[in-house]
Amino acid sequence: MVRKGNCFSFLMKNSPFSFYQFCCLFMRKMGSPSTTVARICCLFLLLSVARSKTLKRDVKALNEIKASLGWRVVYAWVGDDPCGDGDLQPWTGVTCSSQGDYRVVTELEVYAVSIVGPFPTAVTNLLDLTRLDLHNNKLTGPIPAQIGRLKRLRTLNLRWNKLQDAIPPEIGELKRLTHLYLSFNNFKGEIPKELANLPELRYLYLHENRFTGRVPPELGNLPYLRHLDVGNNHLVGTIRELIRFEGSFPSLRNLYLDHNLFTGRIPDALYKHPFLKELYIEGNQFKPGVNGKGGHKVLEVSDTEFLF
Repeated sequence: MVRKGNCFSFLMKNSPFSFYQFCCLFMRKMGSPSTTVARICCLFLLLSVARSKTLKRDVKALNEIKASLGWRVVYAWVGDDPCGDGDLQPWTGVTCSSQGDYRVVTELEVYAVSIVGPFPTAVTNLLDLTRLDLHNNKLTGPIPAQIGRLKRLRTLNLRWNKLQDAIPPEIGELKRLTHLYLSFNNFKGEIPKELANLPELRYLYLHENRFTGRVPPELGNLPYLRHLDVGNNHLVGTIRELIRFEGSFPSLRNLYLDHNLFTGRIPDALYKHPFLKELYIEGNQFKPGVNGKGGHKVLEVSDTEFLF
């Protein structure tokens, strides 16, 4: 039996808005709708979703990406429509959602398939992406400045590639980003202070690169940042410069600074941090008395012998 609530739930998630309006108005005029009316409504909705077309912009972008990727991906991407067409399923790693009368690509996950070559710039034309995962491939060259166009992106995972050059400042335009994974690449230059413009950022992985200079202290203003890993780079400075005032990094749980060129001691502001559980400091140039502790060289921030 098709219930009114079920039909409405389906409408909200999948149907073009015009059909949703039609059914709502029709049911209101009919009062308490019969099962037959509800079934007819849902039948029209199912047909409308089945006939919805993928936005041409996304079809073009995915086919450009397909043309530039390795044979493993091309072999799995069958048909012209990445969201599926007729009996053909959506392309592997492609997730689509209905938006009005069209379908749009919202997630692209193509990882561990040995993609070789530069970052596919056509990805930046998928303006409705919320998740982009290209990790564990062999991508080279820089992240294009056009990455800043992906305003709805929440997760960007590019770790375990061979990407290089500086991180473009345009990455700071991804205001909805919560997870950023750029570790195990060949990025160089300074960590861009524009990362502090990401108000929703929770996890930032930058380890195993070639970053130089100081970690931007502006990152301490990020209200939700829980995990910061900048280990195994060529970074300099002191923790006092990074944590300039009490209240910096208000949500931080894990801070990895290992195998860099940091100096100095551990400031009192870090000792008083209400949430910090792990601080990895091995492989730096801290003053005597600041030593790693435990099997993983973790500084126990509750131990006052490391303070000055």
